[in-house]
Amino acid sequence: MSTTTPTTSPGPEPTATGRAERPRVFAITSGKGGVGKTMLAANLAAALARRGERVLVIDADLGLANLDVVLNLQPRHTLHDVFTGRGTLEQALLTAPGDFQVLLAGSGLIEYSRLTPTVREQFARLIDTVRPHYDRVLIDTGAGISDVVLYAISMADETLVIATPEPTALADAYATVKVLGLQQGRASMMLVVNQTHRHGEGRHVAAQLQSVIDRFVTLPAGGSIRLSPLGEIVSDTAVRQAVQRRQLVTLAYPGSDAAQGIAAIAMRLATLHPPAGRQPMPPGMQMTLVAPPTPAPAAPDVPPGEATETPSPGPDAAGAAVPGETTAGSTS
Repeated sequence: MSTTTPTTSPGPEPTATGRAERPRVFAITSGKGGVGKTMLAANLAAALARRGERVLVIDADLGLANLDVVLNLQPRHTLHDVFTGRGTLEQALLTAPGDFQVLLAGSGLIEYSRLTPTVREQFARLIDTVRPHYDRVLIDTGAGISDVVLYAISMADETLVIATPEPTALADAYATVKVLGLQQGRASMMLVVNQTHRHGEGRHVAAQLQSVIDRFVTLPAGGSIRLSPLGEIVSDTAVRQAVQRRQLVTLAYPGSDAAQGIAAIAMRLATLHPPAGRQPMPPGMQMTLVAPPTPAPAAPDVPPGEATETPSPGPDAAGAAVPGETTAGSTS
């Protein structure tokens, strides 16, 4: 059985303003798939790295991961290997084009489609382990409001929602913002509007979405949710060409409208949330997050002809609803 190396997170460091801060974790999420979430996460990381930041992108979409495709990487070890003890964190960390680091996930892993206690512990320990060693950690979540997605977002300090001007994408973005506000008490979130048809459309979309939120959403503690528009990315054929070539648009077409929009978003993000001091990356990060699961004890032999009594599942059985709790998909 592999062992888990204990780690201690260093305390926050004083900044130039005299405040004690720690590196921030940002969840990049969307209510609808196909709006450019992974594209934004990867290109935003490259733009922040160009500004001198040490950035890590974690692919938290363990069921339908595609960050490796976007970056044209073929990892020998993934987060799944780290979580199961078949690889170390050091082995899974890769440097991506754009000079930032990534932790890639496996695809089609059915065991990560539900939020089990093991998945919760693995994610939480992962964030606690990597956070001190980067200026900024970006979590590329899955789309929607499943319990796995919501838990990944809950580990972030800030949430960045990406949407497009299409009505379905805006409706799903509204549902996501509403659930995060009501379930996690998030009173502020950032917004990026992708695939706009003209410059300035993103501001109109943000104002429209904010108006609906103000009208229909009230936080449990009172007040409303404030969206902070980070910028827009104009619909650009350079994005499609870069994706087809499995390259980042900020690297392949740095002068394109899309790349310029992402650079402006990175600058605004760095202004709103400047990076805090990080700890040096220790040589040889050999930690495995969890030990492989212990096999369940074998059932006792039952003599032929004897019936066994099967106990009824208790209230804590997998899949049972907890009284008083709403499900992650409730968006009433």
